[in-house]
Amino acid sequence: MQTVKFTADRSVDIAVPKQPVPIQHYLRQPHRLVRSLGDPDRIKQIGDDEFCLTVRTLSFFGFELQPTVFLRVWAEADGTVRIVSTNCEIRGIDYINQRFSLELVGKLSPYPKQGQTYLSGRADLSVQVVLPPPLSFTPRAIVEAAGNSLLKSILIAFKQKLMHQLLADYVIWANTGTESEYPQSMLNGKPMSEI
Repeated sequence: MQTVKFTADRSVDIAVPKQPVPIQHYLRQPHRLVRSLGDPDRIKQIGDDEFCLTVRTLSFFGFELQPTVFLRVWAEADGTVRIVSTNCEIRGIDYINQRFSLELVGKLSPYPKQGQTYLSGRADLSVQVVLPPPLSFTPRAIVEAAGNSLLKSILIAFKQKLMHQLLADYVIWANTGTESEYPQSMLNGKPMSEI
């Protein structure tokens, strides 16, 4: 049995539009950040700071996988939001589910720069899995490159959603105190089901 590890990381640095209420207040409600990562239909709050995120079905060397990631998300006093995965399930293939581990660590912090507030963040994602028999005969370098590319694409999609949906929701919240339903026009035409 061959165990492989895939890794990816992504950083974000975005300017925050000036609003009547500072974004630090908004970020103290971590459920909003989680909602900005994907389709609300795929996110469930299961505790005060615990969430379950079902990722869209992924195709990997002919295997159809649907990860469900359990996250702990909390805000610190300065508005920094931290995300840590606590568990993961792979629906679709029991063999992989029993031999699979995922680790996600993320951080998003507001900071001032030249009279403007910015959000700076980073996410590190790693997966370790024992390859099922058909894949164990594929050259390791090919499997690792494909796995790393897949994780990178997931983080890129999360980053795009974060940049568009979080800022859109913040602007609406700061001006009305209500939650955004993320109008399609604010998502550059990207359907929510991409995540």
